[in-house]
Amino acid sequence: MEPGNVRPQSAEMTPGPGFRYRRNRRGLPMEILRRFGAYGAADVSDLMNRLYTMNPSIKPMTPRELRLLGPACTVKVFPGDNLMVHKSLDLANPGDVLVIDASSSMMTAVLGDLVSTKARHRGIAGVVVDGLVRDLDGILALGDLPVFARGSTPLGPLHRGPGEVNYPVSVGGIVVNPGDVIVGDADGVVVVPQESAEALLERLDSRAVSMAEYQRAVGRGEFSNVWVDKTLSNGGVDADPDLD
Repeated sequence: MEPGNVRPQSAEMTPGPGFRYRRNRRGLPMEILRRFGAYGAADVSDLMNRLYTMNPSIKPMTPRELRLLGPACTVKVFPGDNLMVHKSLDLANPGDVLVIDASSSMMTAVLGDLVSTKARHRGIAGVVVDGLVRDLDGILALGDLPVFARGSTPLGPLHRGPGEVNYPVSVGGIVVNPGDVIVGDADGVVVVPQESAEALLERLDSRAVSMAEYQRAVGRGEFSNVWVDKTLSNGGVDADPDLD
């Protein structure tokens, strides 16, 4: 055989890391997940020290009132390909959020109206794409499927692979593991590691009453910035006497 007719072996896809999927994963009880519905993404982000919030380039592509809440079914795709997005529909549980790592690619969409419609029929709670989507009119026509992404394009994907489902991914600068809790609203998307979910809820619940009262007081114009001056003083700030 002529050397020029031999396909390089490096072009072949092989099973294992990079081209695999799995079905079983640990999950949180539904009653734990539902409790996160009382809190916005900003509340959750604050109590995780602001380190588990996705890049703000990943934003709502659907009406802002549609919120994301559910355990992650993670999908990693080769940029411009969505074979494993299709396969994830067979592996996700009702109520899951598809979290798609497309390597922030701004080349082709990896989700459109047909996949979104199939996802809704499977009971998927929403989709986060670190990349692009398309067919926005069709997605919006569904009315109740929240979709977050970096943007949209009419350019569609290939369906060849490789990719992974239900393995760790990196989306919006945050590592997401299968089963992590996804909370998203008009402010953006936050990831709660599932092993921290219950402890985080306890902290959210414990401060909810005091935060609500503080917000009501601010709404009435009752607040003090003494804490600001104390922070400045402790930091050694030199106040200009002419500003007193």
